[in-house]
Amino acid sequence: MHTIALVTPGPTEWVLILVIVLVLFGAKKLPELARSLGQSMNEFRKAREEFDKELRQAGQDLKGAPQNTQPYQAPQPVQPVQAAQPAPVQTAQSQPPPQQPTQPS
Repeated sequence: MHTIALVTPGPTEWVLILVIVLVLFGAKKLPELARSLGQSMNEFRKAREEFDKELRQAGQDLKGAPQNTQPYQAPQPVQPVQAAQPAPVQTAQSQPPPQQPTQPS
């Protein structure tokens, strides 16, 4: 399959295109049309150069910015704090510790 759309026009096709443009716009409008086309191309070139300049400036800003030179260290997991064990509660059923008998003096 041939791709006709990608083929550039030859000299005969360019002459035919110019004749059609001349008939459509007239001889008086052609200089105006060419001038506006030139101005449009100039504006596009200026915008492209400004965009390139901003890209270069952004690249230089990134190179000049201080960078973190320390290797990345993953944060250590936090160990949960264990609550103190409450003292056992004595109930009525539990026996108090035996007392030593005191000797009379």
